[in-house]
Amino acid sequence: MSVNLAEPLLAQPEQRVILEGVSWQQYEILLATLGDDFPNLRLSYLEGTLEIMTTSPEHEELKTIIAMLMEAYFQETRIRFHGIGSATFRKAAKQRGLEPDECYCLGQKKEIPDIVIEVILSSGMVDKLDIYQGLRVPGVWFWANNQFSLYHLRSAHYELLSSSELLPELDIALLASYVQPADQFDAVMAFRDVMRQQR
Repeated sequence: MSVNLAEPLLAQPEQRVILEGVSWQQYEILLATLGDDFPNLRLSYLEGTLEIMTTSPEHEELKTIIAMLMEAYFQETRIRFHGIGSATFRKAAKQRGLEPDECYCLGQKKEIPDIVIEVILSSGMVDKLDIYQGLRVPGVWFWANNQFSLYHLRSAHYELLSSSELLPELDIALLASYVQPADQFDAVMAFRDVMRQQR
């Protein structure tokens, strides 16, 4: 199957293409070929299935405001962190790889992030939790329908939780209420003010 990654996919929001029977070597070649030239592409690979997705302006604004709020929380609470953005994480032995929308290591930089964040505006065709499980990511947060769904990795599966085990003091509902992409600056400053009042 031939797909022109430069033209039709980038012109429309949240476009998805699924390719079956893609080898690990082909996946890695595609990653190397695309490099940083297509920042709004997301590739998700799971045991021979490759999903290629383009992100829309709405998607990018949501991931940006969530990242701004997360980093404000870390700074206000003096929690050391290392942000990695949308870096590609993959494991050949597990036949899994993808780029989260945002991700963070708590404390110092690590090979695999502690928390990844995914903005969901349309249904994906590849099970990202399955990919993250193979990568052994402890915390996976999905933003969909104006709320967060938080998953924490147990020994063999993810459990849906109402609060983060890694950031137990973080009020998830409060954080969600400030995910206001149209008013990024005001939302982040208001969130900081509330955190300072709570101290």
